[in-house]
Amino acid sequence: MRTPGLGWRALAIFAGALLMAGCGQQAGAPHWKTGGDPHQGAVVIIRESCGACHVIPGVQLANGQVGPPLSHFAERTMVAGVLPNTPPNLERWLQTPQAVTPGNAMPNSGLTDTQARDVAAYLYTLR
Repeated sequence: MRTPGLGWRALAIFAGALLMAGCGQQAGAPHWKTGGDPHQGAVVIIRESCGACHVIPGVQLANGQVGPPLSHFAERTMVAGVLPNTPPNLERWLQTPQAVTPGNAMPNSGLTDTQARDVAAYLYTLR
């Protein structure tokens, strides 16, 4: 004989297990997998002076007020308010923001594909 409501209880237990599965992740772990190196991304951010325009947590002297602050970047749903926040879109924006939104304040960076992947990996650690 089947117990009424057992299906819902099993579903609730399964859903709870799925939610708890992410609890073992290291704090600050990248939200997205970019294939990039977040430590190298921080180096690129410093070398390219991104902090002259942006506040970037974890990057010394990154306290610019021209562009938006990049805190909690991994939690954002959009890149620059125009692209869904996915690694390919972020990398595209980092390299050629003028191609995405002509006339915006962010200049084309000249980053290589690897550099853009690394910077994206760093930004996705910002939770």
